[in-house]
Amino acid sequence: MSSSGVAPQAPRRTVGEALAASPLERREAARLLRHVLEVDAARLIAHPERVLTEAEARAFAAAAQRRQAGEPVAYILGRREFYGLLLEVSPAVLIPRPETELLVDTALGLVPADRPSRVLELGAGSGAVAIALARHRPQAQVVAVERSLAALEVARRNVRRLQPDNVRLVQGDWYDAVAGEVFDLIVSNPPYVATEDPHLRQGDVRFEPAEALLGGADGLEALRSVIAGAPDHLVAGGHLLMEHGWDQAPAVAGLLAAAGFQARQCHHDLAGCPRVSGGHVEANA
Repeated sequence: MSSSGVAPQAPRRTVGEALAASPLERREAARLLRHVLEVDAARLIAHPERVLTEAEARAFAAAAQRRQAGEPVAYILGRREFYGLLLEVSPAVLIPRPETELLVDTALGLVPADRPSRVLELGAGSGAVAIALARHRPQAQVVAVERSLAALEVARRNVRRLQPDNVRLVQGDWYDAVAGEVFDLIVSNPPYVATEDPHLRQGDVRFEPAEALLGGADGLEALRSVIAGAPDHLVAGGHLLMEHGWDQAPAVAGLLAAAGFQARQCHHDLAGCPRVSGGHVEANA
């Protein structure tokens, strides 16, 4: 203690020192520090001598502690990039994943760019898929259904910020929210993880909303609901596309066949895993 009776302040760390002392892997630490300092990667690298304020040091330490506890970086940052869009995310929604970009790619191949069409997304979450489709197909009218009010609020904020004027968000349980409406395409990334899947106790999914992950004992409960209701909400020749687990393609193909879907296809993600399946209906049921 100094002669004045006031404990001297510990010397504040520079950017370089803070990164070196962090218990996190350097890339993750740098990502969190960029968020705290509100700078891009180039500026962080160019100024390792910049001294952190006390508030910045505390914020960085708190973020690092959350990450050490396993919380996903996307939730700590409050955002995630998906299909070229920077989306707000929170623990109320699933974190958009690169695998789901395959659902958007496949859907865009079925939505005409030169004329109006109607697209329904079931399980909007953060609005990632609906907004991506709407931005790339401005003539399409995209209706996105979400049961969770908390998730719907996140999606609404993303729509307001990114401003696609062809997205309509509605609250409801699957098709209940669009009774009597028909569409050219239905897309969904429904819950498809089996209740007892050991992966639920690992990694980021430990922090994600269970209702957006769990698909019943076999993981197919939500997929069954989506498939069963689709024929009543598709125009003749309309398509259904769904994301599913890597080992669920045969079961999903069987469900599609039983519901009368034709030209059934399964698309593989970049890792070579069967990830998106669908087909079309010849006529309304």
